[in-house]
Amino acid sequence: MTRKQQLQENLERTRADIAEIAKNAGRPAPELLPVTKFHPAADVALLAELGITDVAENREQEARAKAAELPQMCFHMIGQIQTKKANHVARWAQSVHSLDTEKLARALDRGVGNALQAGEREGKLPVFIQLSHDGDTARGGVAYADVDELVGLVEDLDNLELRGFMVVPPLDADPVEVFARVRKLCDEVSGRLGRKLLMSAGMSADMAVAIAAGSDIVRVGTGIMGPRPLG
Repeated sequence: MTRKQQLQENLERTRADIAEIAKNAGRPAPELLPVTKFHPAADVALLAELGITDVAENREQEARAKAAELPQMCFHMIGQIQTKKANHVARWAQSVHSLDTEKLARALDRGVGNALQAGEREGKLPVFIQLSHDGDTARGGVAYADVDELVGLVEDLDNLELRGFMVVPPLDADPVEVFARVRKLCDEVSGRLGRKLLMSAGMSADMAVAIAAGSDIVRVGTGIMGPRPLG
């Protein structure tokens, strides 16, 4: 089996799983965002041949290189971002799913402004606020107590557009509880802002729980790409 056939088979199986889970849960099927971190640009090019237009990456430098090699693809940043890398991210990212501090929000806003002036991107940068379920922000994510403040800041910045919320359940947490809490928050803030916000939640291991909770975007890596390459 060729690599392209393998990816096609994995994609078809993942999509069928998503559709079945959503049907059984009485939920709309979420958008599938393949995660291509650690896999070569050649694999991303094969996904493009299979009709995939958007993929997600965790590391800025790796994503930037792939985006330069494959300008026809849309790359989304789902990993933690060092503030000093915000200027780079603002140029290649279709969206950011890991906004979690005021400092990063302002850095991304400046970066997008610079990119717009230089003609290196068009329009605002859609962002998802990453939530920390247990308040341990060292692993990434904003504590629930600080969410409203960060929402207000993003709404005030000229070059960012709040698109929704993202979460990765802590290893010792009940994902059912985590996803239910995020879905509730997403709906509450949507009501306040008067527009629909999206929930980005669920990976290969906990996708079924996330879809049952009402996730709008699932981020699947291993289920599509297989194990990360060695070396």
